[in-house]
Amino acid sequence: MAPEPPMEARSPSRWGAQEWAAVAMFLAVLAVPWATDDLLVQSIVNRVLIGAMAALSVFIMLRMDLLSFATPAFMALGGYAAVLLTMHGVTEVLLIVPASFLVPALVALPLGALVLRLRGVYFVLVTFVLTEILQLVLFMTPRLTGGADGLAGFPAPTLLGTELSDARSVLALAAAMALLAAVITAALTAHFRQHFAAIEENEVLAESLGLVVWRYKAMGFVVAAGIAGMAGFSLGNMLLTVHPTSFGAQQAVDTIVYAIIGGRGSILGPIAGASLLVTVSDFLGNQGQYAQGLFGLLLILVTLVARGGIAGAVAALARRLRAPRAAAGPAAAAPEAARGGA
Repeated sequence: MAPEPPMEARSPSRWGAQEWAAVAMFLAVLAVPWATDDLLVQSIVNRVLIGAMAALSVFIMLRMDLLSFATPAFMALGGYAAVLLTMHGVTEVLLIVPASFLVPALVALPLGALVLRLRGVYFVLVTFVLTEILQLVLFMTPRLTGGADGLAGFPAPTLLGTELSDARSVLALAAAMALLAAVITAALTAHFRQHFAAIEENEVLAESLGLVVWRYKAMGFVVAAGIAGMAGFSLGNMLLTVHPTSFGAQQAVDTIVYAIIGGRGSILGPIAGASLLVTVSDFLGNQGQYAQGLFGLLLILVTLVARGGIAGAVAALARRLRAPRAAAGPAAAAPEAARGGA
């Protein structure tokens, strides 16, 4: 096996301000279930959390310049696995949540050996087909998945014997899972920041320099699948049902849009994208026949104005605001130095 480049011997990259900010945001959301009893607000926040988790899965793959349409497939695996466990008497979230992560992650492990050999449009096409195939399998296996009827009427999850069935508990569980997803994503992308950046910049060059590219791509693919699985469980827990149509190609498009519009270069991007677009889509949904057109115009506007996404635009603005202060520092120090010399 080719040796790793010198970056492997360096100390792991530490978390930056963006990683800590992402975790802090989800910590703050944990207070929302007790801060308001408004069911509409709770519903929107719940959907934002699910969208953010799914977008974090896409974000991990984008860090390696891979656009994956397989997110809904892994969401389905995690969602169905969790629901089937509850239907067989396992309702403890301390067991269900890990299962919703591990089942799609274990499926992604051998699957990655096949699809990660592909690049560009071929990778996009194959992951899209995988989502379509899994959706067909869900329809064609009614004894296991309920087929066209899906699975509903399953027991509510429990935490140490306490049933989590009311809206507040459902939102609190979603917030806790989103926090866990953010921590996992931040840990992975910060620890392997240099490796992912090398793969994104030039995969062939990185491999020629000794980086074992397939190892990091497989690692990212598996973790992204697990995070998508948790999002699938959270979606099923919110809707009180899991159905094949909840995990189709449109779901893949939505999660990719969240990540790109929010900003693919920062972990805050998927969170910002999901927060904005889920909230706006809920508002535009009241506009009847104009909803899709207005939503499309919003996407075009954000894409044209902020090429780096929302997070990228905010970061660029912050740099511009800091630049005059940084320039003013040496300019103010020069007269002081001149007076001191005199």
